[in-house]
Amino acid sequence: MLDREIAESARVARQAGAILMEVYATDFLVAYKEEADPVTEADTRANAYIVGELRKVFPDDGIVAEENEDQSDALRSGRCWYVDPLDGTREFVARNGEFSVMLGLAIDGVSTLGVVYQPGIDKLYYGAVGEGAVLEYRGARRRLKVSDIAEPSRLRLVVSRSHRNSAISEVVARLGIRHETASGSVGLKAGLIAEQEADVYVHISDRSSRWDACGPEAILKAAGGRFTDLAGQPLHYGGTDMRNRTGILACNAAAFDAVLPVARASARSIGLLR
Repeated sequence: MLDREIAESARVARQAGAILMEVYATDFLVAYKEEADPVTEADTRANAYIVGELRKVFPDDGIVAEENEDQSDALRSGRCWYVDPLDGTREFVARNGEFSVMLGLAIDGVSTLGVVYQPGIDKLYYGAVGEGAVLEYRGARRRLKVSDIAEPSRLRLVVSRSHRNSAISEVVARLGIRHETASGSVGLKAGLIAEQEADVYVHISDRSSRWDACGPEAILKAAGGRFTDLAGQPLHYGGTDMRNRTGILACNAAAFDAVLPVARASARSIGLLR
């Protein structure tokens, strides 16, 4: 049972979200870690707060956070938190509200618990694999379960607002998908699938990292969904490479077997998979 971990990480995510909103209300400066990879005061302040709180509450756990230079805790066995203090920095800069705080707990390299908080509208997703997923929004709390839509043409695809590429168009055409929604933040996309507002998300790129995936994966799997790379393999949280080199497929369980070969073929067409 991970009740304490959920309660504490949800508390931390909410407070980190308040920090983001403090900066959001100002004329903040934007720097770039590398081309097309923005960072703001909000990223660094929220990162410092989350890491400090997790170290106080769970002193024996490892922590891998996006804005930390030292990510050596990923080499440890046992429990390790993967933290993205501001997922969707481009959306934060664009001021469209589609950004989130994401915390995930991996145990022995497997995503086990996740919290995703969208502070702009006070929307909180959380869950633990095998224990269920929950949405808290507009004063209500409800359990989450993915849809059972299996027919590809009926699937509702959620796509990145900032990173859509031609390979996604190929997936859409081959599956006959007619319904698309754009959203920032991997966590918010996984959350939409968990609450049956969407059915599938395909990230055909190597431009995401383990902290982008750990929390969303646990929530989606807790809601009965699937979360793998584009070869259909589970993600492993550990080691020196933080990048998701072979993309992401997040989907309801009913359609996963139909979507995977199409997504895999598109990933191969651009050289992401062999």
